[in-house]
This record gives sequence, C-alpha cells and structure tokens, in this order.
Amino acid sequence: MAIAKKIGDFISQASFIRKMFEEGIRLKELYGAENVFDFSLGNPNLEPPGAFKECLLRITADDAPGKHMYMPNAGYPDTRSAVADSLTASRGVALTADQIVMTCGAGGALNVIFKTLLDPGEEVIIPAPFFVEYRFYVDNAGGTARIVPTGEDFSLDLAAIGEAVTAKTKALLINSPNNPTGKVYSREEIEGLAALLTKKGAELKREITLISDEPYSEIVYDGRTVPSVLAAYPHSMIASSYSKSLSLPGERIGYIAVNPAIAGVGEMMGGLTLCNRILGFVNAPALMQRVIAGLRDAKVDVDCYRRKRDLLCDGLASVGYRIKKPEGAFYLFLPTPIADDVRFADALRERRILTVPGSGFFGPGHVRIAYCVDDKTITGAIDGFGDALREFS
Repeated sequence: MAIAKKIGDFISQASFIRKMFEEGIRLKELYGAENVFDFSLGNPNLEPPGAFKECLLRITADDAPGKHMYMPNAGYPDTRSAVADSLTASRGVALTADQIVMTCGAGGALNVIFKTLLDPGEEVIIPAPFFVEYRFYVDNAGGTARIVPTGEDFSLDLAAIGEAVTAKTKALLINSPNNPTGKVYSREEIEGLAALLTKKGAELKREITLISDEPYSEIVYDGRTVPSVLAAYPHSMIASSYSKSLSLPGERIGYIAVNPAIAGVGEMMGGLTLCNRILGFVNAPALMQRVIAGLRDAKVDVDCYRRKRDLLCDGLASVGYRIKKPEGAFYLFLPTPIADDVRFADALRERRILTVPGSGFFGPGHVRIAYCVDDKTITGAIDGFGDALREFS
C-alpha cells in the first residue's frame, strides 16, 4: 500500500541526516567503528550528570501508590513550579506553574504550539539555516513555513524578516544557539526583532507570536549568554528540552513556557494543554517529570563540549580550513571549498568521514559537523578533512 505522497516527499527532503546515519552503520560493519568518523547526528556523547542518576534511583525506590497514574495534562504542578522558578531566575520574567506545559521534548513542544496557534494556510517565518523538521512541524498544523535568509555570519536579517511578514503571518520561530550553525543571537538582535514584530503587529492589528526553540540554551561558550525573548517581547514563548543540557534525548522530556503578558494568556494555556492531549502526547513522561523537579541546577559539563569544539576547530585550521568557532550548541557549520556541498560531503564519506550537507538545513555551501563525539573521532578525522580540502583546492 502506497503512503501519502506528501510524506513520501518529506522523506526525500529529510533524507540527508538519516542517510548519513545509515551509511555510518554500513561503514562501521566494513571497516570497524574505530575507523569511521561519524559526525552526522547531534546525539550527545556525554553521560547525564551524577545528580540525575541519584535522583532517578531515589524516585524509582519510592513505592508510594499512584506514581504511574495520569496527571494534569500540563504536567505535575510541582514540576511546572520548579521549571517556572528556574526560568524566572534566568529569563528575567516572573513565571508560575500556570504558564508552563510539560511536553515530550522540544519537538513535542513545537508541535503543540503550532497546533494551538495556526489556522490552515497561516505562515510561520523561519530564518535559515534551520533544523529541517521545523517545516514538517508547521505543516502538521496546516501552516506554511516562510523561509528567510540570515546574514553572512548567520545573524538575524531584520530587513528580510520584515519583508516576509504578510497578512497570513502568525508567528516567527528562532533557534538560539542554532542548529546547525552554533550561532547565538545577540541581545541587540533580539531587541531589534521585538521592535520589528511590535511594529508589524500594529500594522496587522494583531500580535505576531515569537517562538524561541532553546534546547541548547545551556550550551554556550566564551562567557556568552542567551538573551531572554520573554523579557524582550510580551507575545513570546519558549520551547525547550533537557535532551542536551542533561544528555537525555531518549527520555523525551521538555516544556513550553509562555510569557504571562501574552495576549489571551488563559486561552493560550488552555489551547496548549488541549493540544498536548489531542496530538497523542497526552502528557510528558511521569517519571522524568519527577526527576526534573529535583534537578533545578544540574547540567552536563559544558566545558567538555567547549574543549571538543576547540579540538575540532584548531585541527581543521591546521590543515587549511578558515574557521569561525561556533558560539554555542555542538555543531560546526563548515564552509565547503566548492559550491556543491553534497559532492563535498560525498568526498568526506569516501574518507569514512560522515557529515551532513548544509543543503539539508537550507544552508548550501556548508557541511554540518556534530562534534558531540569521542575525542578520537575528532583527531582521527583531521587528516581526511585536509585531504578532501586539497582535492578541491
């Protein structure tokens, strides 16, 4: 039986990352895992912090009844309060449990947000490069993704965003630190974006919602911080997860945080909670909610990722690449020596180095390197990167 044509098209559009992942499995079987340098997936290789295991063991040892029953669809009140308290301290806006919905990761959070916000045909502006599945999330809710360029250094192009706003514009989605570029948007960029959305919203006579996808917000380097969209713009919300900050991608635990000043906040929270249920998530995993409530200040050792970033960037620079170190996340978006990034990724693959062509992220002329890998993977790949560069130079 044939699948839907649209899903077939989506499979081909989203194939780069999966293709490289499956190629990695094949190459490792042929040459041994130690001889394949796989940078294809943003799958954290750091173990969760010790506090996570301690909290998990303590909670699973508690045999109180009702631990696996349904809870409010927005999540346990004490977990939501813990998340709200943490965000109040870090984002400069007073939040309570009433503005938090616990979700099945950041992907679940974004699907819930778009289902709540979008009527068919309404548009979400997305600066490129971006995580490819954003378009599919928007489509899931009947919306349309409207892609805009960023600057040469991947900074927000406010003029391009302003030109992209139409009568159908409902929201703008940003991701900082960014996957795939590692870019952290500055306070000036966020404040400029807030002023632009305020102006455009007044022209449209309705609010444009600013959505910030922030699963990498704890992974920033060189003294940088992620500016608060909640403090900058009232009609804003955050989608995030603990997949990267606690190295828990397989546990699917995240949240939505809504600015208490957003228009119709009560109706918004009701819509988000309903969509969490009717999309099939029902609620975030009960066990992980309990664990998160006890881990307010825990996170992985970000300095390990900083060291891996420097190891990769310094190594690539030593064989001839011009490098600008990423500001956050654990990706390097490397410019390719030829315009055809797919061809260059294939040349790296011939050297058993697996990267993802930037075209898959609407950023052609680059390859994405996920450096959340063992140090030996990084150091073992440098000569191959140099050899590929010389081939096309």
